[in-house]
Amino acid sequence: MSALGANEVVDFARRVRESFSRQGAMRTLGAELTRIEPGTVDVCLDWASGLTQQHGFLHAGMVSTALDSACGYAGLTLMPADAAVLTIEFKINLLAPAKGQRFRMEGRVIKPGRTITVSEGKAFAIDQGKEKLIATMSCTLMCVQHREGINN
Repeated sequence: MSALGANEVVDFARRVRESFSRQGAMRTLGAELTRIEPGTVDVCLDWASGLTQQHGFLHAGMVSTALDSACGYAGLTLMPADAAVLTIEFKINLLAPAKGQRFRMEGRVIKPGRTITVSEGKAFAIDQGKEKLIATMSCTLMCVQHREGINN
């Protein structure tokens, strides 16, 4: 991972927060950023009936959406100040039903790069105070610079 100076640390955290706040999808999920560090982002959300599938579990699409954002923003933390991030591929493994009162999605950079970054994600259901791993994700990200209509 890159070594960031104190000003850059503040800058990447601010950029992630500002970008996250513009995501209508994250607002719809009621998601919030709970951890931002170089190469690391956590996104949390509460269970809500409007986000469930027919059995009352958090829908796999909602898990994927929040986990993709956690992975993408983890990548953005290590990208240049003028860069934006786009996911170009992901694979998710659903390991257990998303049953809980709250969910935590971890995004971690595995291999940062000038153009392509690889991150991994883990989704946890928090049910009665206990965390359970419910999904993993492998995510490939692209650093986008100087492209019209795509801003950080």
